[in-house]
Amino acid sequence: MKPLDDKTTGSSETTPGPADSNNCETGLPGLRTWRAVYAFVLAVFALWVVLLVTLSRLFS
Repeated sequence: MKPLDDKTTGSSETTPGPADSNNCETGLPGLRTWRAVYAFVLAVFALWVVLLVTLSRLFS
């Protein structure tokens, strides 16, 4: 019987791990990491909440 190659055993060297740099790239020009994407989304959400509260008090 022939021993299996590393390619067929699914060793951890061929499988990208969570620390791999390819997993952190988003493909967006201004937001290169997922942490930056999450921070941007949270900042935009907070801005909308502030605008809604401010405008509702201003025009009520």
